[in-house]
This record gives sequence, C-alpha cells and structure tokens, in this order.
Amino acid sequence: MKLFKKILVANRGEIAIRITRAAKELGIRVATVYSEADADSLHAKCADESYCIGKENLAETYLNIKKIISVALKAGCDAIHPGYGFLAENSEFVIACENSGVTFIGPSAKVIALMGNKIEARNFIKSINVPLVDGAVGEDMEALVKAGKKIPFPFLLKATAGGGGKGMRVVWNEKQLREGLESTSREAKAYFGDGTIYIEKFLKEPRHIEFQVLGDHFGNVIHVFERECSIQRRYQKIIEESPSVTLTPDVRKKMGETAVEICKKIGYDNAGTIEFLVDKNLNFFFLEMNTRIQVEHPVTEFTTGLDLVKEQIYISAGNPLRHKQEDITQKGHAIEVRIYAEDPSNNFLPSPGKITFYKEPEGENIRIDTGIKEIIEIKNFFDPMISKLIVLGNDRKEAIRKLESALSGYIIQGIQTNIPYLIGILQHKDFRNNQISTQFCDEKTQTIVNEIKRKRQKLPKYVPALTYIAYTLNTNAGKQTSFDNKKQFIWNYLGYWRNIMKIPIQVDGENREVIVHNVRKGELITEMENREYVLRLNNTSNNEIDLMINDKNFHAYISKKSILKSYVTCEGNTFEIIRTDYLPEDLRTGFSEEDFSDNSGVLTSPMPGKVIKINIKEGAEISRGEVVMVVEAMKMENNIIAGKDGVISKINVIPDQIVEGGASLALIE
Repeated sequence: MKLFKKILVANRGEIAIRITRAAKELGIRVATVYSEADADSLHAKCADESYCIGKENLAETYLNIKKIISVALKAGCDAIHPGYGFLAENSEFVIACENSGVTFIGPSAKVIALMGNKIEARNFIKSINVPLVDGAVGEDMEALVKAGKKIPFPFLLKATAGGGGKGMRVVWNEKQLREGLESTSREAKAYFGDGTIYIEKFLKEPRHIEFQVLGDHFGNVIHVFERECSIQRRYQKIIEESPSVTLTPDVRKKMGETAVEICKKIGYDNAGTIEFLVDKNLNFFFLEMNTRIQVEHPVTEFTTGLDLVKEQIYISAGNPLRHKQEDITQKGHAIEVRIYAEDPSNNFLPSPGKITFYKEPEGENIRIDTGIKEIIEIKNFFDPMISKLIVLGNDRKEAIRKLESALSGYIIQGIQTNIPYLIGILQHKDFRNNQISTQFCDEKTQTIVNEIKRKRQKLPKYVPALTYIAYTLNTNAGKQTSFDNKKQFIWNYLGYWRNIMKIPIQVDGENREVIVHNVRKGELITEMENREYVLRLNNTSNNEIDLMINDKNFHAYISKKSILKSYVTCEGNTFEIIRTDYLPEDLRTGFSEEDFSDNSGVLTSPMPGKVIKINIKEGAEISRGEVVMVVEAMKMENNIIAGKDGVISKINVIPDQIVEGGASLALIE
C-alpha cells in the first residue's frame, strides 16, 4: 500500500480538520495554511505544522496558487489536499501542483477542466445522451442577456466553476436579468476566482439527488450510493440524508449505473459526485458533477462504513480501489444538517461575532464536524457555516428523532444561528412525510419562522428573566447550590438597609423589572409584574443552572457578553438579557433586502462587511425599495434598500471599503 509522507491541507475550518484527522490516522504528517483572520482557529493548531499565507483577502490567501505551492515545497509535502471550495476544482492549481512535483489529491486537471466547468460538462453529457436540463451559455454579458431571452422564465444563473450553492440565483423576469448576471458573476469571482456564469432552466419542485463516486487510475469506478439533498435555501444544501426514501430500487440502480458510466467515459480518478434533478415521475436529469469531496460526505460514511477522505488519499497515492461495487451496502439512515451563523427571523442575515458559550450534543452515532471547540469569534470574511451535525438511526423516523434531540442540546450563544429553523424543518409534517422538493424552503420558511416565534412565546418571559437573576445573584456559580449560604450569597453583602432590590432588565428588548424581596429557607422571593415567584436552586455550574420557579423545574444555559448583556437558553430558545441599570451600549441596527420599513433616511450596514457596489450618486432621486448599494459579508451579498422616497444627500462609503455593523452608509432626505 503506497502512502504519502506529508500532506498540505489547502483549506480551512471543519474540512481542514477532517482531512488532518484522516491523514494522521494513516500515519501521514500534516501541514495546514491559515490567513491572519484565522490565526486563532482550530485548523491552524491541529496539524503538525501550520503556515500563515497573508491577511483576510481570499485572493491573497486561500485562492493564491503560488503561495500555497510555495508552502507545500517549503514544508516538504509530497501531496496537497484541497478540501472543497476555494481551489478544489481549479485545473490550473492541479497543473501547478504537477509542475512542482506535488501530488494533487483529487482528479486530473483534464477531468476538472471538463466536469468542473459546468458549461463543458453539459456539452459532454449531451454528447453521451444522458438527459439534462435545458440551458444556455454566452461569451460575455451581452451574449448571456441575449441567450437568456431564448429560455422561458424563470431560470437559474450559475457559476461555471461553482458549487455549494455559491454563485447561483434565480431570475424571474427580464428586469432582474442584467443585475442578476452582475451579482452572480461577482460572487463567483470572489469565491472561486472565476466569474464565468451560464443559464439553466429552472425546474419547479424537483428533487436533488446525488451519487457519490470513487474512481482510480486503473479504470475502476464504483458508486457509493445516493444522498437526498432537496432541502436547500438560496440554492445551498442545508439538510442531506442517505439513503433517499424517494427512489425505488430500480431507479436507484439506473441512476447509480449512469453515474458510473459518466465517470468511466471521462476517466474519473478520485472521489466526486454526479448530481441529478429528479421529477415527480422519477425521471432523472444530469445537473452537474462536483469533482471533489462534498460537504455532506459524512452521511455516506455513516451508512456505508467507508472513510471517503482516506479513500481519496489511497487513490491519489497510486493504489487501486480497495472495494468492488458488490462490496458496498447501505445500513441505517443518516441525516446531516449544516449549522450556520445567521438569523432566521431576520431574513437569514449573517450573524458574525463572538460566541459566548458553545456546547455540543453527545451520544451514540452522533457526529459533529466543526472548526470550533472553544469560544471564538465568527469572522465575516468567510462562509457562515459553523459546523455539520450528523446522526445515524435504524430508519428515517429514528434518525429524525435523534437529530431533533441533538439539535435541541446544541447550545451556541452570542450570535444567531439557524438551529431553531432546522428543528422547525424536522418537525414539519411535509418533511416527516417526505413531501419535499428543492422549493421546500421557499414555500415553507415563513410558516416555519412563524411557528418558531409561536413556540418561543409559549415560554413565559419571567422564566429567562428570573433564571438570569438567580444565576447572577448566586455569586459563586459552580459551587453554590442554594440561596442560604451566608458566606457565598451576594444578598448577605447588601446590608439590612437594602430591604428591597429592584433590578431593571430587558428581555429581547422588552422592559421588565424584577423585585428581589428576601431569602427564606434557601428560597429567593421575587416579584415580577405584580406576581410573586419563589426561586430555588437545584444546581449550578459554569454557564449552567437547574432552577425551580414556583414548583416548576427549568434547566438553562447562561453566558455573558459584557456587564450589560447576557444570554439565557431555556427549552431550546435563546433570549438576550440586557441590564438597564448600567449605561447602555450603542445598539445600532440596520435593515436588509427584505426589511426596508425604516423611514428615518439613515441607511446602515446590518453587519460587518465590505461595500462592493454603490448604485447611485449623491444628489440623485431614489424610490422606496430601490437597491442603494451592496454589502458583502460571509461570502453573501446583501442589498441595502431605500426605506423611503427621497434624495441621496450623503454617501459615507466607497467601493471596497470595510464597514462595521451599524455603520452609517448613506442618508436620504
């Protein structure tokens, strides 16, 4: 068995850690690269050695071929694993590796040029008579506009070098076409280093089902069965499962054989996926090929027992496939969800910032792939994915139950996440009944968000408020378990002259006042909104509390962002608690593409990011709802919308300027 001596991982975050772990288990030394923005990240610490390759700009770091090759040679690496995204499907990078005498862990440059480029892939698939979705290409912007007019609306704009939902958006009418082409091209250029795009017919209510494939340098190709990836938002997968309960055995067999046939005809020689769209009648159409490891590869690993990253390494080292098609079987049902730093209640606005508390769920057949194991800051320079949570059950129903339970125990405070939204999807009757398509999130999101709000409102506001009071007054959290220890409890330091303590707070922006009366036999007597509440601590530890409020038990997690602001998570809901008896912070807010109700005339950035386009000049008239400028954050473009009719009296920023969250961008009078 041939193996490499040292591998350079040319990526970041959870996939860099995943590759590092697999290589080390094979006895291979590992080097990683990191940008200055990633200096404190886990992937920069878990390897045998790590090298800084620049500041935060992707073009100067993770997309810089010369720097990465230079590091590989300096570190004495005989192979480079690209992970996914960035340079994973860049044929020029593969050629640069070959010219430097370093093995690229992935397919050949020829295959990537053919299948990694969506236009070339479509032309090839058409030549071998595999069904595909109608599309159109153009050499430049004007040619694309002309080509687009020949396809009935709606259709998709897609990055030719894209993947992972990046560089993709739907166009519903001719008015949206040109702006959509510009935005998609910018996003593709920023994330993949290639702004070329093409047009594809938008199918209504299809399913997205992909087949994992493995090929070696000796002409052997197998498939490792399918993954159902229909639950997508903004054309990015957020829930994936295997096997697909949609497919019949006959259709599964035909799709697997088609995937293998495609790979054999192109001479595919590593891990990859053939992706299909499947209609209601189970007719399937080639969508694209991803010539790399996929974000969702763990669900296949759970159900087949294969380690796909190790298989990549074996193949690239020059070994034949270790498995035959008849050796591969599926067992159980696996589901993966992607945890993002985003706010579902605010149009999924990215939510960078410092995590104040992080706790992962644990249990048998629960797997978490993440770049986070401690309290860190989620930067706005990168994709907002925090982690992947994967579970395995005996069947789909058991997997859904296990995943729902695991998500409920996944506590992340300090930033907004999509965890409540993911739970809402799992609880939706259509998801449970497998009545899904790629439009599921478009059609059900508002209902899911409304249900999240309804369930949140069922938990009385006195619960997070009094939980916060009980925890913070108990000054020796971690040892103190009652309110009657005279040496520990802060009440005893206040003196007889403070017979009544009034603590003003805000719970999610709503003003509350908690009156603390006294301590009685280990109980704290409080009052809120003219009602008495008796609190008794059962147990406290760092960031955790078991509390009884009027004979009802509650378990909560608590963390502090500042002396002013804290977070309380109880029954799956996280509440922001602000002490209003301190000087308030500057709590500025902005609005996004879906929220332009603010008519003050002050346009603010909803998050830290970079101004990438300004559509209007000072002195120009503008109408409510128009896009004034575009701010990019966490690899997503966010339109800044005029909240009223008027005149642009002041523009405070310039293109490419980095702005903080809440920064004033422009004024409308």
